Amino acid sequence: MKNQNLPSWMKQLTGFAGVIGASALIGFPAWAHITSNTNVANATQTSQVAGKVKTAASPAPTGATQAPTGTTQAPTGAAKDIVAIASGDAQFKTLTKALGSAGLVTTLQGKGPFTVFAPTDAAFAALPKGTVEDLLKPANKAKLTKILTYHVVPGSVLSTSLKSGDVKSVEGTSLNVAVSAGKVTVSGANVVKADIKASNGVIHVIDKVLMPPDPAK
Repeated sequence: MKNQNLPSWMKQLTGFAGVIGASALIGFPAWAHITSNTNVANATQTSQVAGKVKTAASPAPTGATQAPTGTTQAPTGAAKDIVAIASGDAQFKTLTKALGSAGLVTTLQGKGPFTVFAPTDAAFAALPKGTVEDLLKPANKAKLTKILTYHVVPGSVLSTSLKSGDVKSVEGTSLNVAVSAGKVTVSGANVVKADIKASNGVIHVIDKVLMPPDPAK
């Protein structure tokens, strides 16, 4: 009865407030349900992400000596490349050092194949005094490279396939191979041990450092 005495604009406001209140009460359960689902979904996703982080492999600590999981190690006795063989042989210390100074290590670790006539330490020691030290200087890298590549022939040539005659070296000029009475010489150097097989070629040990011919002469 009291509402009948209220102005019309207050009646409208009161009715409007009632509609809003009813709508809010009706909509609240649905809104609460959506919010709840959203929170559950977010929590599930977060849990999944956290689970992935926990199960991911941790990086190996610096300096760890254990081989990484899945790494295939070379079987014992597997063929090594030319550089690996030379560096592991005590008679090739000077040759190994020279290859490093000339920047030929990566080349002779490559696929190849190569045939290397490898001078021993004794062969390098037989050079005039100070020659090796001079060749190892950075300023003489080109000269050292020329000498070393003169000891390399393209292809893998075993002693059984060597024949007398000239064979072109990687340096560009030819080596003279002489086969006689079971002995082999290369430009005057004796092959003292032949057919050291590598994964990318073969090594023949020689007792002399070979010098490429001087084009000026």
